Amino acid sequence: MGDMTTASQEEPRWLSDEEQHVWRAYLHATTLLEDHLDRQLQRDAGMPHVYYGLLVQLAQEPRRRMRMTELAKSAKITRSRLSHAIARLEKNGWVTREDCPSDKRGQFAHLTSQGYEVLSQAAPGHVAAVRQALFDRLSPEQVEQLGAIMKVMAEALQPTGPDADLPWLR
Repeated sequence: MGDMTTASQEEPRWLSDEEQHVWRAYLHATTLLEDHLDRQLQRDAGMPHVYYGLLVQLAQEPRRRMRMTELAKSAKITRSRLSHAIARLEKNGWVTREDCPSDKRGQFAHLTSQGYEVLSQAAPGHVAAVRQALFDRLSPEQVEQLGAIMKVMAEALQPTGPDADLPWLR
């Protein structure tokens, strides 16, 4: 067949020892951080971290409501995962779904007064856990660097083309 080298047949760019060390440290730290925040919220507020994030998103919106598709996009989760989460939050009385008058297929998620109260009670403990696990351990320069690094990563991982494979489009 001859010498038909394609990009898929080229040798991978393996991580250097330093890159491998940083990659594993990143995975270890982010896994532990997510577990730490999840356990704190489960213990203190009876909800996982992802549910807390959804309540925060809704609380920040005018009239505490948001289209389900926009909420999935904002939370960076699939529509099916959002639907499951909203069903659980509805069962708790923290969120209701409302039909969209201008789009028969569209729905809004609405944060109830009870949900807002639960969020208000959970927020101080959650921010203390975030501060203790992350910000209290970093210098102001490290916080600035981490912010810049995360921004670069997020921008690179969020394609904008019409064929973008993003969670909230699935």
